[in-house]
Amino acid sequence: MSPTALQPTALPPEPSPAPGPGPAPTPLSEQLAYQLQRRGAPAVLVLVAAIASITSSTFPTWGNISTILVGNNFVWLLALGMTFVIITGGIDLSVGSMYALGGVLGAYGAQHGGSALAIVLPLVVGAAWGGVQGLLVARARMAPFIVTLAGLLGARGLMQALSNEGATTYIVPKNSFFASLGAGTWVPLVILAVFFALGALLLARTRFGATLTAMGGNENAAVLMGLPVVRAKVLVYLLSGTLAAAAGALGAARLQSGVTTIGVGYELTAIASVVIGGTLLTGGSGSVGGTLSGVLLLGVIHNLIDSHFSQYGSAFTDTVNGGFLAAVVLLQTLLSRTQQLP
Repeated sequence: MSPTALQPTALPPEPSPAPGPGPAPTPLSEQLAYQLQRRGAPAVLVLVAAIASITSSTFPTWGNISTILVGNNFVWLLALGMTFVIITGGIDLSVGSMYALGGVLGAYGAQHGGSALAIVLPLVVGAAWGGVQGLLVARARMAPFIVTLAGLLGARGLMQALSNEGATTYIVPKNSFFASLGAGTWVPLVILAVFFALGALLLARTRFGATLTAMGGNENAAVLMGLPVVRAKVLVYLLSGTLAAAAGALGAARLQSGVTTIGVGYELTAIASVVIGGTLLTGGSGSVGGTLSGVLLLGVIHNLIDSHFSQYGSAFTDTVNGGFLAAVVLLQTLLSRTQQLP
């Protein structure tokens, strides 16, 4: 027998499996719903501003634009902090009262201890207040609505105690460094731009921001993934309280006094700005850029109301705010359902 006869017969190669179908393409309706949810506010802002510029000769002037941008821009910091909170699926109703308290603390510090105390005191109190609320929400598992509602009442009460029920008004020295933070047009705009730029980086480019988005999408899944959910939840309320107090202090620097009658309802304006900007009330989706578009859109709408419907008073503005917010929430619900369709 020859040696070649003992060699095993080569088996034919197995046929390679046929390539399976790739992932199904995303339906066009779902793509449009996603883009509208994320970019609807900037598009509406551009549209409203264009129509207002065409129909009104005073709207596109620098004097009117600066009024929109600077008139009450420190309140926009409330919406920045609220963005982080709502993305986690929470809510912070205390920011309006913390804004008023931060203003009184800033003016008190400027009058009794100088600019350094005027800056540090509101930040410390706001961070401590927000941190306690975050601990109650994250550790004690209390409902954010109840915790921050109590925070709203507590901060307002502390502010009333510091101002002797509003009878004492603390004055910011005109020539102080603290007063210069709120003066003019460009300094407030630069401060606001820095805060929003840092907020955008924190949310979009850090592990902390990714954790917040994951928490809002599915908190139990975020826990199973090993994400620091409890710590992130405490930090997000601490951040919101700090920004609210900082906004109040900067507002006091601009007004050069600690006004005790402001801040009522500001939390609702902040929530409206965030939701109009595309952040879902249920959490899990949102952006700082969207919030900026939301606050600008509300600012433009309020400016138009003040210019053309001032005879109806603030009640008309509140009605428009409520109707606009209801329409946006309804649209978000419809868009979310569209994206969930098979």
